Amino acid sequence: MTIVGVISDTHSLLRPEVMEHFSDVDHIVHAGDVGSAKVLEELGRVAPVTAVRGNIDKGLWAESLPENEVLEVGGQYLYVLHNLYDLDLDPVKAGFQVVISGHSHVPKMEEKGGVKYFNPGSAGPRRFKLPITLGRFVIEGSSVRCEIREIER
Repeated sequence: MTIVGVISDTHSLLRPEVMEHFSDVDHIVHAGDVGSAKVLEELGRVAPVTAVRGNIDKGLWAESLPENEVLEVGGQYLYVLHNLYDLDLDPVKAGFQVVISGHSHVPKMEEKGGVKYFNPGSAGPRRFKLPITLGRFVIEGSSVRCEIREIER
């Protein structure tokens, strides 16, 4: 069993609740709009981090962040990008089981053609009346269980 913490749109704010929800994860995926290198450093103290660059990630610290990333975790292939509208491949044909994105600040999980599309929402500053959320995957063999957790009401 492999547990993956999924987060997006922190916008330089890493809430203490995030660390509590990620205390048992094996890997963390940040789907962009990180905001600062400090967020990635703090997350990296919990587990290895894979992060992509979002539209607010500017400056020298962000130059090393790719626009998308392919990741194999627990035998499952994940494709990570910030804005789902920038997806320029067919995940089914490419062999991905999960596509992770952020950007909208709206948590969402759905399945199409056998591929799970997952947006953990935003764990950063509150935007409008949207919830503050993050995600978790539990990977066991060929099964990927996804969940969205609200971290602040």
